[in-house]
Amino acid sequence: MSSVQRAMRLLECVAGHEHGAPAKQLARETGIALPTTYHLLRTLAHEGYLRREKGLFFLGAAAERLSSSGAQQKRRSTVIEALAHWRDSIGVPIYYALYRDGEIEVMCVSESPGTPAVEEWADFRETGHAHAIGQCLLSQLDEDSRRDHLGRYPVESITPYTVPDSHSLLRRLERTRRMEPVIERQEYALGTVCAAIPITMGATAATMAISLPAHQTDRLLPAVRRLQDEIGQLLGSLAISISI
Repeated sequence: MSSVQRAMRLLECVAGHEHGAPAKQLARETGIALPTTYHLLRTLAHEGYLRREKGLFFLGAAAERLSSSGAQQKRRSTVIEALAHWRDSIGVPIYYALYRDGEIEVMCVSESPGTPAVEEWADFRETGHAHAIGQCLLSQLDEDSRRDHLGRYPVESITPYTVPDSHSLLRRLERTRRMEPVIERQEYALGTVCAAIPITMGATAATMAISLPAHQTDRLLPAVRRLQDEIGQLLGSLAISISI
């Protein structure tokens, strides 16, 4: 255990030297005996956690992968916590999704016993034309990308309220105003209404959405507007990772 602790101290010390540091300096700053420092540095370099250039030690690829993974997990935790906060404060399930590599991906769903999410009874990826999440994502794509998606996942009725054909869907998407919520009423699941908000993430189409029982339709627009306001206030400090 003591060897692990010393190795970690050396890694932390190296991380504090952007332009690298020699073994003697690292031994002095960590208080580790020079022979032990040399031994640990050689081991860490062999395992890829450090690299040596002209007598100076720098963080290696393995350490950088650990750092990247930790940062990604932190971003994911931040997003999950934000969605849970909005779920409880607004009283609706919250969905976060994006369009990546030609596919609709629901990255995170925050629900509770009192605010259950919609059951995915038909594959979300294949039924983007029928739910608010998919319609919101498709509305952010260019026409060629929309047609490509619908060529792979043709429009089909899954409830009596589903948009009837691709032409009708494309016309609806063209009329969708930028940054306006997309509303869907029982097109994906009978008894459920949904709304989705476009999220600006560079070139990536993303969205956050909510759902409610159909008998609470009057809550839908006020709830999604509140979510939109809260997201706008938080985006300055919350970097939503596209890869969470």
